[in-house]
Amino acid sequence: MAFTPSNEIRIDLSGQSAIVTGASQGLGRAIALRLGENGAHVACVARTPEKLAETVGAITAAGGSAQAITCDVKDRSSVEAAVDQVSDLWERVDILVNNAGITRDTLLLRMSDEEWDDVIETNLRGAFLFTRAVSRLMMRARYGRIINMASVSGIMGNPGQTNYSASKAGLIGLTRSLSRELASRKVTINAIAPGFIASEMTEALGDAVLQEVKKRVPARRLGKPEEVADAVLYLSSVSASYITGQVLVIDGGLTG
Repeated sequence: MAFTPSNEIRIDLSGQSAIVTGASQGLGRAIALRLGENGAHVACVARTPEKLAETVGAITAAGGSAQAITCDVKDRSSVEAAVDQVSDLWERVDILVNNAGITRDTLLLRMSDEEWDDVIETNLRGAFLFTRAVSRLMMRARYGRIINMASVSGIMGNPGQTNYSASKAGLIGLTRSLSRELASRKVTINAIAPGFIASEMTEALGDAVLQEVKKRVPARRLGKPEEVADAVLYLSSVSASYITGQVLVIDGGLTG
């Protein structure tokens, strides 16, 4: 009999609760769906309630449990209220995926203070605020999984993205430093650095640019959101208890 590989992995997260920021679209939506399909209660966090409702509906339609939470990740009180809501709802926070992110691309000499601040505050400050808020709960429970969505741009840089690359490099530094603070409490923190993944963000580049991108990627294609979501699922599991402070690059060989 021929062996047919499964197109997704399965890990039992029953009874656990997860927070996924930026869950209304793209990678965040795929990650929230994957965690929900594998039994986790998922708090889907974003600023737009309409898009969040679509993600929550998809999770519940698949038999999962989810809650939409509108939140400004840049605002400390909003973040702390969101974490309190999840803790009150499911009495625990086991998994945090810091995925919320934006771009404001332009060359540095043309970049405004606002374009720099918006990206740094959303991509890096937002992750800091959520991580600080859930770390207290995880340390007390002596268990937790934190996954930061970085980018290959934070490793190799990208012209026109000094703000974005700086924010993602900052996430990698946060990951590696904090892993040393939390490991003794059985809380792991890792980063995933995707390359070019099919999403609303990459679609905005246009067909001509995407064709050039595919030529640069040894795999000769864009990644799929589900491929990144499966990596998040594994790092969220008990099986990944000895992996912390690491950066997993998912880029089809782009960075070698």
